[in-house]
Amino acid sequence: MINQTTKIIKKSLPAVVSIVISKSLEDIEKEIPAELFPLFPFGVPHLQIPEDKIDRRGMVEIGGGSGFIVNPNGTILTNKHVISDPKSEYTVVTNDGKKYAAEILARDPVDDVAILKINVKNLPVIELGDSANLDLGEEVIAIGNTLGLFKNTVSKGIISGLSRSIAAKTEINEPITELRGLIQTDTAINPGNSGGPLLNMNGRVIGINTAIVFGAQNVGFAIPINAAKRDLEDLKKYGRVRRPLLGLRYLTIDEKLQEKMGLPVNYGAVVAGQAPHHEAVIPGTPAAKAGVKPKDIILECNDEKINRDKTIQDFLEKLSVGDILKMKILRGKKQLEIKVLLAERK
Repeated sequence: MINQTTKIIKKSLPAVVSIVISKSLEDIEKEIPAELFPLFPFGVPHLQIPEDKIDRRGMVEIGGGSGFIVNPNGTILTNKHVISDPKSEYTVVTNDGKKYAAEILARDPVDDVAILKINVKNLPVIELGDSANLDLGEEVIAIGNTLGLFKNTVSKGIISGLSRSIAAKTEINEPITELRGLIQTDTAINPGNSGGPLLNMNGRVIGINTAIVFGAQNVGFAIPINAAKRDLEDLKKYGRVRRPLLGLRYLTIDEKLQEKMGLPVNYGAVVAGQAPHHEAVIPGTPAAKAGVKPKDIILECNDEKINRDKTIQDFLEKLSVGDILKMKILRGKKQLEIKVLLAERK
């Protein structure tokens, strides 16, 4: 008798895809770091790459990820970091081994989510679930293209934590950013699994596998599927992903930061650039237009206190372009209330 786990895997596997990343040999050689040049006094040698890894156009396979089909006409969800290199080409390999050129439809400017399209119809799909009411200990299944080598690798575990935050790099040329609201799982997630589905025991996707912590065992993270569902709705309605822009750089305050900066409160967010060349309030943005100033301390958003567990970004996650964000601000010894009309983040 086939158990529930096996049923879910058999039903889901046809909709899980591999994403192959390729780049021209010429571009790869150009990207050798300049600091290595002194090691080659007679010129940088050509890279020795096996012939089976180079196609007739001189494209080299340099990596891979995973994804899953959510629409029979070829719409695929994956991670933004899987398809982040603008100089690379991306090929989708379906479960039956067929290869298709991938068109990038959208990248979420905040969350590690991307939407691809392949030109084929009548594809198998995975049903999307709801990540709003998950429970610790809930059993989950991860499917992906582990290490770019082992197709259709399946692992099972539980939800170990909710609303986690980690620092991660989701774009090649962008700084490290904080990903928030993540699902933590002890399910085995490895490089190459990125972009694959995290399924509940009803066979519905509740997350997109996105990251692991190197040096730790059984600590993986997934983007909640509701973030991707919102992106799919935006794409359908507007032809792009629309995320709200505030226009501030800030540091969330706790007791350590209060002591370090000599702040009058131990909660909130102090408006400040995190590097000398970073402007704390970005000119022309909604925050600037509303009158927010550097060194202001944002105490509350929409009548709720700001702290490590509830940051400004957490509020923005639940708001849309055109919404009003009400902020209580401490400026010197005076408290102010400022309303910000959120614009679209480009």
